[in-house]
Amino acid sequence: MNKYELMYILKTSADEEKRTQLLEKFTGIVETNGQVESVEEWGNRKLAYEISKVNEGYYVLVNFSAATDIPKELDRNLKIADEVIRHMITRVEA
Repeated sequence: MNKYELMYILKTSADEEKRTQLLEKFTGIVETNGQVESVEEWGNRKLAYEISKVNEGYYVLVNFSAATDIPKELDRNLKIADEVIRHMITRVEA
């Protein structure tokens, strides 16, 4: 299993309940064939540049270990979710 880091930014208009649902959904995908090591919710922060007329976002950082097919499935689900402004999955070298 490889170690990965997932950073995604949600729209600030998403309420607490919706953010929790998305967090559980994405961590659930990882837990099917992997292990979530840590989840850090950074909260609302100003974006470096405007994305689709949005200046702020809710940042979440997830560290996990999983097989190589899990990041592909996560990427597909993150692209589908309307509340996600941007996301990035990177492999962490040990």
